[in-house]
Amino acid sequence: MRSRPGVALGAALRRRDAAGGEPELRPERSRRATGRRAGLDPLRPLAWAAVLLTAALAGGCAAAGPAPSPPAGVLRGDPAPEGAPPGDAYPWRLPAGFPEPAVPPDNPMTAAKVELGRRLFYDRRLSGNGTLSCAACHRQEAAFTDGRVVAVGSTGERLLRNAMSLANVAYNAAFDWANPEVASLEEQMARPLTGTHPVEMGVAGREREIEERLAADPLYAELFRRAFPGRSRPVSLRGVVQAIASFERTLISGGSPYDRWVFHDDRSALGEAARRGMGLFFSERLGCGVCHGGLLLAGPIRFAGSPEPEVSYHNTGLYNVDGRGGYPEGNRGLYEKTGDPANMGRFRAPSLRNVALTAPYMHDGSIATLGEVIDHYAAGGRAEPPSPLTSPGVRGFELAPGERSDLVAFLESLTDPGFVTEERFSDPFSQKLTATPSE
Repeated sequence: MRSRPGVALGAALRRRDAAGGEPELRPERSRRATGRRAGLDPLRPLAWAAVLLTAALAGGCAAAGPAPSPPAGVLRGDPAPEGAPPGDAYPWRLPAGFPEPAVPPDNPMTAAKVELGRRLFYDRRLSGNGTLSCAACHRQEAAFTDGRVVAVGSTGERLLRNAMSLANVAYNAAFDWANPEVASLEEQMARPLTGTHPVEMGVAGREREIEERLAADPLYAELFRRAFPGRSRPVSLRGVVQAIASFERTLISGGSPYDRWVFHDDRSALGEAARRGMGLFFSERLGCGVCHGGLLLAGPIRFAGSPEPEVSYHNTGLYNVDGRGGYPEGNRGLYEKTGDPANMGRFRAPSLRNVALTAPYMHDGSIATLGEVIDHYAAGGRAEPPSPLTSPGVRGFELAPGERSDLVAFLESLTDPGFVTEERFSDPFSQKLTATPSE
């Protein structure tokens, strides 16, 4: 009788993470990273399971640059946290091989909270001027990105960074492009609401107005009451943050052809070009999997019961504005938090799941297509002169004829078509759904 690779792999991944591990190449470290390259037969699904076993498994609105911490009241309210009713476990709908997400004890998952969060996520009334919803920068058909070079706030101000995908954000080991200070999805969610440099949702200074705006809607009054039954003041900005974070934790994507091949042993899921591209991607010669390894192809993740992950930040050789590896003012990556010149231009690796839908690419949206991204890494970066701060893993490589298109085919196989049309993730104000992959 054949084993079920997805089920067995999910358990094995968690055992592997508990045991720890070290990568062959760790250009930068920030907490505790795991991962290793493995040269296995890319045509064997269960062989790739071994790659995941040795890869980094343990490890929101994320478009803006560094932002001040949200006001304390946004994350704190009644002192006693509300728990789910006794014995009421949230019914996660997890793809094969995916572990249960970690959930903070002061914001347990409930169906009522998720329902409320979904509605708030798509509601423009949540912005200060009533013009912008979270979904404006995180559109479902674009895998919860926005298709822009950089996001645009409620006042029309252009943000500094490209909007990151919210797919599988429940497993994030870190949030934002380069801010290790943001420790939870709730904290990340609060920042675009109340941040002022730049302005995203524009709620700062209008918190009470937003709460009154929502409380005046009878439907919201009822939804907040159900979501937070023990609170003296259910409709609050704190509740908004917790509900949206709960909804975002359900945005789990694991139904791509790649997933069918890996977790369901479906030999027909990937075409020949995608299989060749996968072999290249995880090969020693290209080394893409060093930074883009693990379940999310993004390095370490966090899940229920996992050790505290450590996140790596990388300089991909995009800029050298001063001859010493400098990046443009205001968009200098981890350096802006640490002040360490060695951290100039270091950003965390985003997940590559659904990457064909999330163009343009890089932290500043400065590369338009997947083919151009491959060209960038093949050249070892684009900075002129080459940056002395470029990470060791971005060393360049040569591609034979046809290998570039094979890599693109593999990256396209990471698209989960069901995720971008799933009704429970969609706009409750309009059930019209479209799925338009980027070219």
